[in-house]
Amino acid sequence: MIKRFPPAQATVPARLTKLAQVAIAATLVLNVWGNPSVAADPFRSKEPRNIGNNTEAAFNAIFQKGDYKAAESYLQQALSKEPNEPLAYAMKASLAYTNKDWASLETYSKKTLEIAQKLTSSDPLRGNLYTAVGHFLEGAVIMQREGTVSAAPKALSRLREIYKHLDQAEAVAANDAELNLLKGYMDLMLAVNLPFASPEQAIERLEKNAGPQYLVDRGIALAYRDLKRYDRALEYAERALKMTPDNPELYYLKAQIQRGMAKKDKNQQMMQEAINNFDKALTKQAQLPAGLVKQIQRERRLTVRDIAKAQR
Repeated sequence: MIKRFPPAQATVPARLTKLAQVAIAATLVLNVWGNPSVAADPFRSKEPRNIGNNTEAAFNAIFQKGDYKAAESYLQQALSKEPNEPLAYAMKASLAYTNKDWASLETYSKKTLEIAQKLTSSDPLRGNLYTAVGHFLEGAVIMQREGTVSAAPKALSRLREIYKHLDQAEAVAANDAELNLLKGYMDLMLAVNLPFASPEQAIERLEKNAGPQYLVDRGIALAYRDLKRYDRALEYAERALKMTPDNPELYYLKAQIQRGMAKKDKNQQMMQEAINNFDKALTKQAQLPAGLVKQIQRERRLTVRDIAKAQR
């Protein structure tokens, strides 16, 4: 697995910067772990792990409802009542990144790695999986502290460590849904941003073995959006929306896809549909992070501007 990465000294600065951006972006995906319909373990019907009710409730809040404020409350309870669950710390770190709380990001990144390493002896699958997550989060801390260009070689070293632990987890249970969800998302981000990974293989991993399904569909929609294959992206976004229709982030994703499609095809009706979906996302702005709300508002303004330009 390590052979996929070229020597750091042979990578041009632009690619190193992309790698750094990918590693930071991956922290946002570390929330992507839940199937709210299953108690205790959101991934497995056979041989379930006891992940914890409060951690699961945080999954529900973010990925069914897009309610980050509720998730914060559940995670505070999880840290108190489920202190040996590395996912809770990973989610806290991810939310700290979203809120640009760099001190908390560093604290919870270290805690994720610490708890995951302790878990490895009793559960080598999830222990190695979250050890990889911890290294990913700590990489984000380094890049925030040192800047993307300066920290990029360190990020490359972190990626080697991450994939070493992912390979160890895969040796335990190659078809595990939780493992394939995380690994599929990371592979997709690498494939979209860097030249040495295949998006088709990452998409296949998600489709074959990952779960839950609505997060699989959401991830593939994101990948096709970034690859500018808007028809396929819209198809998968619609699938995810059918399963989680109350999540405003999915309306935002759909709006982004529609805007890209409309600009490509010069389709003003599609552009208006994008505005409608930006508006649907903003109806629940009170439960979203402030930075995300500003981003949605900005992209909506740009879409309105595009329509006005086309009508001149």
